[in-house]
Amino acid sequence: MWQCTENLFDTLRLRSWCDAGATGGPMTMNDLLAKAGGGTDQTEALPFPSLDVLHKACGAIPRTRDMTAALERFFLDVKDPVKFVLDPLTQPLSWALRNAIDVMQSLPWWAAILILVAVAQFAGRRVGVTVFVLASFLVLAFIDHFGYAMQTLAIILVCTVICVLFGVPIGIAMSRSDRMERWLTPFLDMLQTLPTFVYLIPLIFLFSITEPKLYGIAIILYAIVPSIRLTNLGIRLVDRDVLEAADAFGMTSRQKLYRVELPLALPNIMAGINQTIMLSLSMVVIASLVSAPGLGTLVLRGINKLELGVGLVAGLGIVLLAVILDRVSRAALQRVNKMHQPRA
Repeated sequence: MWQCTENLFDTLRLRSWCDAGATGGPMTMNDLLAKAGGGTDQTEALPFPSLDVLHKACGAIPRTRDMTAALERFFLDVKDPVKFVLDPLTQPLSWALRNAIDVMQSLPWWAAILILVAVAQFAGRRVGVTVFVLASFLVLAFIDHFGYAMQTLAIILVCTVICVLFGVPIGIAMSRSDRMERWLTPFLDMLQTLPTFVYLIPLIFLFSITEPKLYGIAIILYAIVPSIRLTNLGIRLVDRDVLEAADAFGMTSRQKLYRVELPLALPNIMAGINQTIMLSLSMVVIASLVSAPGLGTLVLRGINKLELGVGLVAGLGIVLLAVILDRVSRAALQRVNKMHQPRA
């Protein structure tokens, strides 16, 4: 194919431009495989004129590796200015994560369990859920995974609070502006579909691997999307007749937001918080690759050292923690829904 393409450039009288722009550099992966005998040059059989194929015919056309190298050079060039701006802005996140982990680990096991059971009872007001939370934490304590579970829980709580503090206002702003919704929706789609490991790649270059904000930012970016989307959706689904009635009573825009829209949208907002908690937990395990403490480190140890029992038991602990968080948040959501159901 590249020979046909080369003839095309000759016919168009572009040979001098192609030869003048020819550059050296490392071989492509296909060239390396063909030279080593480990495979054939796949571009020869490929019917599509890719960049590597066109580069063979015209050296002035960049290859795929040139494109990726240029992207890497751009990132390294802007690394220092971006880090100079982001370091002081994100430092409070490191402090919050460190302090939360220290507080959770400094509590006696019995005090921590009592506090967590009390929170579960206050949030859901369901005896079955509270008993399940108590039994699950006792199981984690019996298998010596309670400390790791507390580290994971501390990270989830900090990241969830930050997601709610930023996600709910952004969702409110999106519900107020159709233009803002159109601009933010592609960005939210990208955050929601981007593979979890990809979040860590630029952050590793920007921050030290020992800084908690490295995995904190990755967790927040991954988990904040449901809070934004469901807040926006909940406010947009508020009955227009109710808003017209609020206007008839002379309510200001702020009064309508706090007294009408947010209370009616609260079930959707709570559902978004539930999803944020679940996504935070899933990302905490991935973040163990960049020094995030907790149960994820035991899973990573089981993978690296092929310790099947360690990995499975740590996975059981993660499942218990996930079920605890899901049951408590769902019980709280059901309680909110009952409060907003119309009374006969």
